[in-house]
Amino acid sequence: MRKVIDIFLEKALILIFSIMLFSVIWQVFSRFLLKSPSTITDEISSFSLIWLGLLGAAYATGKRLHLAIDLIPSHIVAKKQQLYDGIVHGAVFIFGLLVMVIGGARLCWLTFVFQQKSATLEIPLGFIYLVIPISGLLVCYYSMEILLRKKRF
Repeated sequence: MRKVIDIFLEKALILIFSIMLFSVIWQVFSRFLLKSPSTITDEISSFSLIWLGLLGAAYATGKRLHLAIDLIPSHIVAKKQQLYDGIVHGAVFIFGLLVMVIGGARLCWLTFVFQQKSATLEIPLGFIYLVIPISGLLVCYYSMEILLRKKRF
């Protein structure tokens, strides 16, 4: 299951990055060469960046590449490495669940209820914000999978 999710995320991130890159290139081309800037490329690149950043963060969690802040000296951590890894991945899971899944789902629901739309593309913003709970679910999955793989703390 994890392999399928990793491959899907890799391909999705490449696609989103390609869309963002094409959008920015078209904006520069249309502004400087055609002298008629495109009106939709700003939102396309902004929304692509949001999706790329959040899905990329979930992917990084699965690859254990997320940012770590060392507050405890490394010689203390080395003695109980599994315990500290469990605490870190447990905290990441709780953050993903509370902030990204629950908070993100609430944000999506509210934007759909209030029928908020983007200015240029007129896409319901709930579809743009949908990446937050999706990424949160992926972060929770990866964190739980890493915790269960370690087994004992």
